[in-house]
Amino acid sequence: MDSELLGYTETFGTLALREAIAEHHRSTYGVRVDADDVVVTTGSSGAFTLIFLAAFDPGDTVVVARPGYPAYRNTLRALGCDVVELDCGPQTRFQPTVAMLEALPEPPAGLIVASPANPTGTMIAPQELAALARWCDEHGTLLISDEIYHGIVYGAGFASSPEPTSSAWETSRESVVIGSVSKYFSMTGWRLGWMLAPESLRPALQRLASNMTVCPPAISQFAAVHAFGAEAKAELDGHVRRYAENRQLLLSGLPKLGITDLAPADGAFYAYADIAHLTDDSMRWCTEVLDATGVALAPGIDFDTRNGHHTVRFSFAGAGADIEEALDRLERYLA
Repeated sequence: MDSELLGYTETFGTLALREAIAEHHRSTYGVRVDADDVVVTTGSSGAFTLIFLAAFDPGDTVVVARPGYPAYRNTLRALGCDVVELDCGPQTRFQPTVAMLEALPEPPAGLIVASPANPTGTMIAPQELAALARWCDEHGTLLISDEIYHGIVYGAGFASSPEPTSSAWETSRESVVIGSVSKYFSMTGWRLGWMLAPESLRPALQRLASNMTVCPPAISQFAAVHAFGAEAKAELDGHVRRYAENRQLLLSGLPKLGITDLAPADGAFYAYADIAHLTDDSMRWCTEVLDATGVALAPGIDFDTRNGHHTVRFSFAGAGADIEEALDRLERYLA
């Protein structure tokens, strides 16, 4: 703050940050990524809005998973797209499959996947993500891979894979990869994300971004360069170890409360539970729990417009003592 002007930067972000992000992808996934491939945005939310505007027209069909992050659906519909939700349950680990795409009447304009996913925390195995990317390339469908929770993984269900988090760009450079400093990098309020974008889409992204935001926040960009450094990584990996401990607290504690139907929490910091034995109105139930105990849960109706009335999402991103206290309060409430 004392030495930099902190005025407008390049529309796609400073060269230093784009080079740091490119090196992050090269070293993590072994893929060729240059600074010119990187588009820095105002949060990953800004990345989604830009790519939706650049790639899709009103009336285009875009496929998302259900349950899934509600902002995909809401933003696409606000832009006039036709959103098709694939019913992804335990049988596919709450993730879309090539078979589901093959069953559609026609190939969609776009497919959004998230691995690890919000709200379930489930992941797409590398070979399955590669198959989805190949299908999209073959059918003219833009694959948008939400990879913002990469770095927060626990290995469950992926013991045979040396690298449980794979990137869509390992298979297809025609796909779009979304990243963020909000999750693994613990910079939620700094509002900085990025995408790896195909060259064909960059002119439209450039024109849109220069009109809509001018540039991402300058001070956040300077800070984020250091978040990719070795010193920061040591601290951030410590956060992941804490998440892993909290995850175990929940996975051990919830069954003791009679909440046993849980999605596999492979990554991120969420546990997604079916509580049909407790309620058929998750919004009302979460409100009652909050009023009675002070424990805040996300009602499943946010993430699943069809079956979310009997599901809830737990977040374990906080302190372990808070997780333990929340479980104690829930136990007393349910008793």
